[in-house]
Amino acid sequence: MTDPYTPQSATVECVRLHDPASGLDGYIALHETDLGPAAGGCRFWSYADGEDAKADAVRLARGMTYKNALAGLPFSGGKAVLRRPDKDFDRTALFEAFGRAVAQLDGRYVTAEDVGTSVADMQVVASMSRHVAGLPPEAGCAGGDPSPWTAQGVFESMQVAATTVLGRDLVGVTVAVQGVGNVGADLCRRLHGAGARLVIADTDAARCFALAKQLGASVVGVDQIASVLADVFAPCALGGALDLEVARNLKGKLICGAANNQLASPDVAAVLLERGIVYLPDYVVNAGGIINVSAEYLGEDAGHVGQRVAAIAPRVAALIERAVAEGRSPAHVADEMAEQVIANAREMQPA
Repeated sequence: MTDPYTPQSATVECVRLHDPASGLDGYIALHETDLGPAAGGCRFWSYADGEDAKADAVRLARGMTYKNALAGLPFSGGKAVLRRPDKDFDRTALFEAFGRAVAQLDGRYVTAEDVGTSVADMQVVASMSRHVAGLPPEAGCAGGDPSPWTAQGVFESMQVAATTVLGRDLVGVTVAVQGVGNVGADLCRRLHGAGARLVIADTDAARCFALAKQLGASVVGVDQIASVLADVFAPCALGGALDLEVARNLKGKLICGAANNQLASPDVAAVLLERGIVYLPDYVVNAGGIINVSAEYLGEDAGHVGQRVAAIAPRVAALIERAVAEGRSPAHVADEMAEQVIANAREMQPA
């Protein structure tokens, strides 16, 4: 089965971040659309070199545009990627320098937490710029750590997809979870509460075994998690988890996880389709976090967040239905849906 598809191209602006005094080194990528200011979190990670960091920023920014589009948010896609210094550094000074860089963009980019950053880091950024979210919530307003909302959207997406794809609810379903950080661990707790069996893996062995003890999960090595006998594979670590080898060796019929940019290359979607494995695009199911960030930045309350997050699972159900009817990969169908939203927004712009 083939699914010919060519994604739309877009211009990405990369802002170089370099402040030797604080150790700040990285990029802010702004994915050019007409949806609004760029919004997306700040990732703080150890990259081999600057080109790796830049490439990751560009990929993540594109994903954020599509995520924001399908979630109905008035933002385009952006991402900050900061290289973690390989020597001692002053974390406060580094994030102050990042905050100054965000401020210089004058609202073109709104930042928040991502992998490697926290509410405390965003509070430091907020001392330098008002264009930041993921801060402790004020009375009556959305805010705080967005990861629980991300986990909720992924969990509810998995629930509806299990019914459609596996023909059953999550009771007794085996889920292999790759990565049990903030979002992955929250997802595991929700799955355990729903009666699922868990197999988990994480590069942090202590964290992994502590969660396994709490939930009665099985633990395997990071290099084994994608090939264990499981009904569902949930990538919740870094991107690129789904390469051709993984796609050819997966045992389950459903992929639903919180990690961004899960497909290592575009041809992986075709292999999954050919094998009858339903891949739920990450930016569709993991939109809960940016929904919370958006509501906080716009001054909305948690009720608005809950309503928008509750719409993720029905959107997933409609996506699966359309993909099956057309005999196409959900990845390609979702891209087209997002691009249509972007095109409609562009047409609404004054000439």
